[in-house]
Amino acid sequence: MRFFIVLSAFLMFTLQLAAQETVTHAVQEGETIYSIARKYRVTPFNILKANKGLKQEDILKPNTVLIIPLDAAASDIKTSDTREEAEKEAEELVQRQPLGFKNHRVRRKETLFGIAKRYDITEEDIKRYNTDLYASPLKKGMRLKIPEFPVVEVAEDSINLEDFETYTVLPKETRWSIAHKYGITVDSLINLNPDLPRTTNHLAVGQELMLPKIAGTSVDSLTVQLYESYTVPPKKTLYSLGREYGIPSSDIVKLNPEIVEQGGLKEGMVIRLPKKTLKTEEVNTDNYIFYEVKPKQTIFSLTRDLSVRYDELLELNPDLSRGLQAGMVLKLPSERAVDLEVKNALILDKINLLDSINTDNHLKLIYLLPFRLDKVDFKDRENAKKTISGRNDIKYSLGLYTGAMIALDSIADLGISVDIKTFDTQLSLDKTREILIRENINNYNAVVGPLQPNALKEVAVQAANYDVPVIAPLAAQSEISLANVFFSIPADSLLRQKMLNYISTKVTEQNIIVIADEKRQNVAAQIKEKFPLAKLVEVKEEEENISIDLEQFQLQLSEDQENWVFVETDNFKLVSSVSSILNSTITEDISVRMFTTSKNKAFDNDVISSSHLSNLKFTYPSVYREVGSDAFVRRYRRKFGSTPDRYAVRGFDLTFDLLLKLAYRMNLFQASETIGVTEYTGNKFNYAKDLSSGYFNTASYIMMYEDMFIKEVKPQQSK
Repeated sequence: MRFFIVLSAFLMFTLQLAAQETVTHAVQEGETIYSIARKYRVTPFNILKANKGLKQEDILKPNTVLIIPLDAAASDIKTSDTREEAEKEAEELVQRQPLGFKNHRVRRKETLFGIAKRYDITEEDIKRYNTDLYASPLKKGMRLKIPEFPVVEVAEDSINLEDFETYTVLPKETRWSIAHKYGITVDSLINLNPDLPRTTNHLAVGQELMLPKIAGTSVDSLTVQLYESYTVPPKKTLYSLGREYGIPSSDIVKLNPEIVEQGGLKEGMVIRLPKKTLKTEEVNTDNYIFYEVKPKQTIFSLTRDLSVRYDELLELNPDLSRGLQAGMVLKLPSERAVDLEVKNALILDKINLLDSINTDNHLKLIYLLPFRLDKVDFKDRENAKKTISGRNDIKYSLGLYTGAMIALDSIADLGISVDIKTFDTQLSLDKTREILIRENINNYNAVVGPLQPNALKEVAVQAANYDVPVIAPLAAQSEISLANVFFSIPADSLLRQKMLNYISTKVTEQNIIVIADEKRQNVAAQIKEKFPLAKLVEVKEEEENISIDLEQFQLQLSEDQENWVFVETDNFKLVSSVSSILNSTITEDISVRMFTTSKNKAFDNDVISSSHLSNLKFTYPSVYREVGSDAFVRRYRRKFGSTPDRYAVRGFDLTFDLLLKLAYRMNLFQASETIGVTEYTGNKFNYAKDLSSGYFNTASYIMMYEDMFIKEVKPQQSK
């Protein structure tokens, strides 16, 4: 809390400075604070004061952007009557007196520029105390007097905390809804609260935010001021803009803290300016979703993309009467989210990654997978084949990597250059650590793998030091809670919830029956909670057999309603028995369908009859859909001479998705915030940020057996 207060105080002080008329200056090679002060005719003291992180002894790096307070010369020199006199006196103040001198002997190939940079002074400073340099060039062996100047102490300024207020986040609120409530941009909210993470929009209930308090307004009473978006034209200054709108330039900065962060008012900036005051209702994600207007959008394209009429949009957003402008945050009823791509209450634009990639991005990936080369004897061909076919870790790794190779070929066709390194972790934590010692993770844009949880955590910890994302090829592990991990396979709990939500949208008067073994009683309870009228059928477990009481089950069946039966187990014998019983129960009078919330290996066993599952229209949630003969499959067959298994399909989809997102935006964290669902050959991805446990893929399918085929239940079918 103490750190937060100090940081907030520092930021508010910076905002007050920005209220002066300022310009920005990009540091050139060899420039110092004093040479820049002379150039703008201000004192070094005020440059230091306007750039709090800067110290007199710092060596300025080229392209560093400094804020130059042009008003500082006049404001700090009280004896002058005119701006010209103040500037003259300010220039005289720059002529510092040295405390003493150092001796420097000029070496071979040294330049005046290099010496000045070494001692953090200007070339003019050196010439002033070595006057021979005005007439003759620098030579090897010359002895120079190097002035040592006093360190400027920057005084602490008082901060007016009354200009800001603390806001406590309410349930369901997001950055967008709070920014809308205060009439500021989300960038402004983030700049006012620098401790907010930039890789997620998540806000915790009860979290405290620092927000600008505008005179004459009160958010608590819901009397807030509306604002219009304003695109800054060329040559516009804070002073002229404030005069045009009749408000102090300091208020403009309070509304738009990004002005300070970007070094002043810039042409093309989209900022907020006050419009009028009116009463408004509570705005949160319970009742609204939000959309930020993009440059060059029109009313026609906006209403088309949002599937809304203009009069509906205008009723909720009166600002539109003044015209559509980039940066506006529009609100829509939350029920519209069903038809739109929404993440964290923000409506996402549909981004075609194939059309949005930047071919200048050069990507670097590292794969850490257990190929188990230590276990395979390649000299003995038959034994090698037997070892590979008998080990799931090798099959999974080879599948992922062969699919990834096709993805690399495909991305190369798009003009993207990718460097990739692959290592065999041998399913060993020690081997993984050995690889990490040799390789600098900071050199890569992303890491794929390892498979085992303990090695994955080891890699993620090291990668987190450099903000490098780690892609976990397997399902989410709850014990791993690192913010830089992307879990590519949705968790079982998410799949179960998706299935229950799907059923709840379809159920009318069906007779729901639940068959769950002892291990799945918690799942039975969840189904019962979702559908209170559901009937439970006891599972009988014997030494050699597991099944249900047929008579008891038949008593639960309905002839008037369709029977929807949930089968929850990981025992293939129970699946085989129940599916056979359900299939035999179907008559002209009795209709039966079979469901599960978790299709595990038990449902894929060879003893399970596919025709029974097809007759029952067996429906289940899945991270994977059946593939046809698309471009990937054809390319895979040409390269490897065989049909890709689901591991290879996953390797292609995961890698191609990762490469496209990095080619679109080199920062995967930012890309995941702005890109919604992406879908490829057999998998789709939609990463959502958890507060502390990384990114989780929330995209999955609902699949159904029908007419001896497995088909995807399309979104429109599940409404």
